[in-house]
This record gives sequence, structure tokens and C-alpha cells, in this order.
Amino acid sequence: MAAADILFRPLIALGRFVLSLLAGVGRLAIFAGHGVKAAFAPPWYPARWLEQMALIGWFSLPVVGLTALFTGAALAQQIYVGGQRFSAESTVPAVTVIAMVRELGPVLAGLMVAGRVSSAIAAELATMRVTEQLDAMVTLRTDPWSYLIAPRLVASTLMLPILVTIANVIGILGGYALAVWRLGFNGSTYLATTRRYLEADDIVSSLVKAAVFGFLLALAGCYHGYRSGGGAAGVGRATTNAVVTAFILILLFNLAITVLVFGA
Repeated sequence: MAAADILFRPLIALGRFVLSLLAGVGRLAIFAGHGVKAAFAPPWYPARWLEQMALIGWFSLPVVGLTALFTGAALAQQIYVGGQRFSAESTVPAVTVIAMVRELGPVLAGLMVAGRVSSAIAAELATMRVTEQLDAMVTLRTDPWSYLIAPRLVASTLMLPILVTIANVIGILGGYALAVWRLGFNGSTYLATTRRYLEADDIVSSLVKAAVFGFLLALAGCYHGYRSGGGAAGVGRATTNAVVTAFILILLFNLAITVLVFGA
């Protein structure tokens, strides 16, 4: 009997983990459904929506822009060095724009905003939960879903495509600057090659990824912040879990969208 317990103990632990994971996914999906419903049903608070758009979009622009600039320049340098092995240095403009628009722009912008926004949302909502401000809102007949959750979900979903578009442009310009000033490329030829290889599907997939990532990172912050507990320690856990969840969801859905759009 003892030998059987030892044999099946790893399977029991694995099963417990899988069931816990599925339960967490279910709770997150239900929370997302409530949030979407609150976004489309009155009452609406336009001032809160605009406030969150500024906090999520405008104040995230510096870190997103710098990340895109450095990434685009480093990408061009690496492609040039790698292309030298196959006498394919001329592929720098094409590969840079494709990699930046399809993958690096949306993913890096999503991750940077998630690190900044998801943690802030989780910390704010968790503090409100710990200090019973959420309960006070319900007592005052103010729906927390409409006043707190929906504005963040909508603002993040709308602002991420704008941030990603700016990041793509800055990243391409970063690669252009390094290629022209350091690698000896002709500027007009570089831009012409970039325009020739950039297709509508690349732009559409980038914007779709951005909108999905924006929704997911706001969802992760709202979910962990709204459901937090346990005092000050609970606020810390909610913040950490929100960032980790947002990162995992962004990478997972990036793979799913990439396979669906470019898998054929």
C-alpha cells in the first residue's frame, strides 16, 4: 500500500495542479465576461475612460518608444552580422521591418506596458479592496465594475494599438538610423526596400495583437487586484501575480495569433 502511495503521489500532485490551473482559467474567463458586459452596459463614465487612456497610453509612450528604438537598432545590427555569413547583408531592411511589425513591436510594447500598467492596476485595486473602498462603493450604489474595471479594459484595448503603431515606426527608424550611419546603407534604398516588403497583413496582425494584448494586460491587473486579500502582503502578491499572468497571456496569445495568421 505504501509503495502504491509513493508511485501515485506524483500523478496526484500533477492532477491537483491541472485542476487548479483549469479552475483559475475558468475564474479568469468569468471575470473577463463580467468586465466586457460592464463595458457595454450603462452606466458609463466617459471621464474615467479618458483618464485611463491618458494613464495607460500617454504615460507609457516614453518607455515603449525607447524600447522600440533600441530594439530596432540592435535588430538591424544583428541581421547584418548574421547576413554576412551568407553574403545576405542586403536583407537587413526587409527582415527588420517584418520582424519589428509582426513580432517585436507588439510583443515588446505589450510586455513593457504590462510591467508598468498591470502592476499599477493590481496595486490600486488591491489597496481599495484591503481598505474596503470597494465595499463602500457598493454601499453608495456605485458599481465597481462600471466605474473601475470597464474603463481600464476599454482604455487599454484602445490605446495599445496606438502605442504599437508608434513603436513599429520608431523601431523601423532605429534600424534605419543604424544601417545608414554605421553600416553604410543608402537611405533612400533602405526605405524603398522597407516599403516593398511591408504588407497589409503584417500591419493588421500587429494591430490585432496589440488590441488583444491590451485587453489581456488590463484583465490580469484587474483580476488579481479585485480578488486580492490578506492586507499589505496581499497587495504585493496581487501585483506580482498580475505581472506574471499578463506576461504569460501575452506570450501565449502571441503564439496563437501568429499561428492562425501566418501558419499556412
